Amino acid sequence: MSTENTESLSYKFQRLRERLREAIVNGELSGKLPGERALAAQFRVNAKTLSKALTDLAAEGILDRSIGRGTYVKGQAPTPVTVSRWLVLADPQTPAELIESFRQHGESIQVLTDPIEKIRPSFLNQFTGVIDLASDTPESFLRDLVVRNICVVVVGRESRGYSMNAVMVDLQLGAARVARSLVLSGHRQIAMVSDSAQGDLVLAARSAASRIDESTVIDSVRVRDVPLAVRSGVTAVLCASPAIAKDVAAALKTANLSSEVMAIGLGGDDVNCSGYYVNPAQIASAVTELLTNPQPCRPATLWLAGDYKQRSAAALPLRSQFA
Repeated sequence: MSTENTESLSYKFQRLRERLREAIVNGELSGKLPGERALAAQFRVNAKTLSKALTDLAAEGILDRSIGRGTYVKGQAPTPVTVSRWLVLADPQTPAELIESFRQHGESIQVLTDPIEKIRPSFLNQFTGVIDLASDTPESFLRDLVVRNICVVVVGRESRGYSMNAVMVDLQLGAARVARSLVLSGHRQIAMVSDSAQGDLVLAARSAASRIDESTVIDSVRVRDVPLAVRSGVTAVLCASPAIAKDVAAALKTANLSSEVMAIGLGGDDVNCSGYYVNPAQIASAVTELLTNPQPCRPATLWLAGDYKQRSAAALPLRSQFA
């Protein structure tokens, strides 16, 4: 090729590059640029010359070019969307309403109730987060997830073997609130029904009750002993979960007895008595916050207090002595 032709091509290329630069500055070209063939036709040049001009402008930092995405004016390319996919570890007894609450947040989730031993390591590669709703997930399994940089949120319990995110229902606060409400309603003999490992709930209830009336008695009993406690003068029963409240109501009904029954814990629309409950939607919202805004320095524990939920008198399975 002669020197004259080379200089002619160089001039055309430089002129095109400056025309493109001017079109970007004045806003004629913005966002994603048309395809190279369309752009070449628009500026009446061949595609090869156009491609070279675009490459030069990208080298100057005026354009962003990438295979598959196309060419964008610098700083105007859309932020890539990261698709979140979460694995939910659940027991067969996990409330369906709780799992459905996660689906309503619009995230892609997969629920797994199979034994952890059956999960292959390669299966976990597709997930960006793991939500542990199960009661007996091995700590070693959760630790391995954290080591693999998979964000983990444990619901309803704090991890004992490794520091990780957790969402907890503040049962002590709930017990204190219910105890206070019962004492203000006139109850002075109250039975507390909880798991054997929840002695701190009884202490929280007693402390709240004593601030109003020091003569109030709150005793810890088992479900099967509730009828005897009611016959002995107990007028209200505080339950550590809606499930326990259901069992208490059944025991009293069988014994043909009535008492004020209130509960605390996780409770949706199907709770069988009044009390302070954390709604499944609150759990899902808190977990979503932790998974979408992970704390890089230190895992967080969110404590949820819950709200008072009143069951109408017509819906209560038992008649209160203080209605």
